[in-house]
Amino acid sequence: VTGAGGSIGSEISRQIATIGARRLILLDSNEYALYRIKSELERNLNQVEVISVIGNVINKKRILDVFKTLEVDTIFHAAAYKHVPLVEENPFEGFFNNVIGTKICIEAAIDSGVETFVLISTDKAVRPTNIMGATKRLAEMILQSYSTDPQIKLKMTMVRFGNVLGSSGSAIPLFQQQIKD
Repeated sequence: VTGAGGSIGSEISRQIATIGARRLILLDSNEYALYRIKSELERNLNQVEVISVIGNVINKKRILDVFKTLEVDTIFHAAAYKHVPLVEENPFEGFFNNVIGTKICIEAAIDSGVETFVLISTDKAVRPTNIMGATKRLAEMILQSYSTDPQIKLKMTMVRFGNVLGSSGSAIPLFQQQIKD
């Protein structure tokens, strides 16, 4: 799971751990978030081997090494910058992480023989009106372009989430704070 320390990535990791996965590889660039989810999973689900990897999805060599060395068979790609105002203020970082990072992960998955790639996208990718949505739409288009190549055996799919309650990118906490204030 890329972005395993984030709110969506950590929930995906919890779900994977409960369905009988033999091994779960958590990848995130945020050391503390990675430590937190790994500790939680090890406390609650000791039958699953949990491997934590500090890494950034835009580091092609690192991602390829991880996928090959750890013999990854399924990738849930949840690593993304998703806070609309922050991505608006930092468009190049949003682009590199969300678009280039996705491309790197797909290519590494293809090159290392991964079986399945699941892109976690957003409803903001539908007719995007902001940079974050546009970067996620581009990531979807990259996945779609690779999926049409008959030479590529990687099974690719994507899912769009709307405003996920409790996620770090959710507008709900902002609304709750505004109501409280």
